[in-house]
Amino acid sequence: MSAQLRDTAGELAGVLWREHTVYRERSGGAVIRGEHVRRWISLAPAGGQGEVLVRAGRILDGGTTAPARSEAVVPLSAGTGVLAATCRRLLAEAAADVEPVAPGRAAPGRPNRSGTAARPKGTGKHTSFGSWVILACVAGVVALYVYSTAMHG
Repeated sequence: MSAQLRDTAGELAGVLWREHTVYRERSGGAVIRGEHVRRWISLAPAGGQGEVLVRAGRILDGGTTAPARSEAVVPLSAGTGVLAATCRRLLAEAAADVEPVAPGRAAPGRPNRSGTAARPKGTGKHTSFGSWVILACVAGVVALYVYSTAMHG
């Protein structure tokens, strides 16, 4: 199966990108890296006979890979065209998840002018759903206390 995956990955890489690197994973799958588009595709044997698990993700600054953003199971017998269409959909999903470049940060593929690595910002100042639930419960307890105090003196 790994030899078939490697051959399929080679064909698929040629369809997807002109510039690519194909290599074998330890698990027996194959990875296609498109450095110029900062994306990667992984093909691995899936649970079913003749099925392949396709995963897509980003390549981060410095060449490390981010975890897969999306995945799909495709029958290997479907052919390179169907596999390429699935990969393009997964790559589009991975690209949609990418945060826009902030004005002070360098564009992908370009070094920062200051020579220092850009630090990602925190999660923001938004209050999560769980925090709202806790606040509502506290407000409810306070309202119940005020109500019971007012009714009983």
